[in-house]
Amino acid sequence: MTTDRRVPMKHNRGMNNLLIIGCGDIAQRVISLLSGHFHLYALVRDPARCVSLRRMGVTPIVGDLDKRRSLRRLAGLAQVVLHLAPPGGDGEQDGRTRNLLAALGQGTRPTRLVYISTSGVYGDCAGAWVSETRPLRAQTRRAMLRVSAEHQIRTWAARNRVRASILRVPGIYAAGRLPLDRLRAGLPAILAAEDGYSNHIHADDLARIILAALRHARPNRVYHAVDDDGMKMGDYFDAVADAHNLPRPPRLSRAEVQQRVSPMMWSFMNESRRLRNDRMKRELKVWLLHPALALP
Repeated sequence: MTTDRRVPMKHNRGMNNLLIIGCGDIAQRVISLLSGHFHLYALVRDPARCVSLRRMGVTPIVGDLDKRRSLRRLAGLAQVVLHLAPPGGDGEQDGRTRNLLAALGQGTRPTRLVYISTSGVYGDCAGAWVSETRPLRAQTRRAMLRVSAEHQIRTWAARNRVRASILRVPGIYAAGRLPLDRLRAGLPAILAAEDGYSNHIHADDLARIILAALRHARPNRVYHAVDDDGMKMGDYFDAVADAHNLPRPPRLSRAEVQQRVSPMMWSFMNESRRLRNDRMKRELKVWLLHPALALP
């Protein structure tokens, strides 16, 4: 396990092109670390984003993952692709990933692709420790679409000899990514005796793990991008409340909480698992900046 906090990229005088799909907070953190190592491109749906991306040294490509014909410019553009976009589609298949792979399959294929998935693909594991080889049991539609995306990518990559890797990511936290509104609203947490385990990763560590995957990930390999700090969800809410001088959430039974929170929130609270990160540390050589919860 390396002690290099930056997970540096080797400088390549003939720099490759790297295409980013999904330019949210994590992508912007990655961009700041990749500058000078790749010619950076990013797919954006909103043309208004182009100015800010250019200021970051990124060439924007306007297109919409829901509209395959708008993605033609992606064909043969980049040797490396980072796919961070959320899934979409009316059926059981992630149509956005399907459209992206169709575009990338035209002309010269990329040599490497990293996809950011979710730990929700495992479903409820009743608090068990989970490795990357555990069978997938997605229980929500959004998690099922992630399973679809993973399957599409692994199949496409094997067929086209592309080195693809998948990062399964739990709850991401950082300044601006905390459940403060939930706490202010006084929504309840589950009684400690009935509560389930949650998993987290700091946004800065996730950006560094993505870089590590670019350097070290094995072909068609899955990794958990998670810290060392397995804790129950109610304890996480308590820690955030304490750090921001907010009241801790009231603790109620599981049945009472289900009646008080939205179906979306309940789908997160109802699943319990603890993710192992041995493979991430061993193969990606990651040294976490925040191995335990470090609240801003």
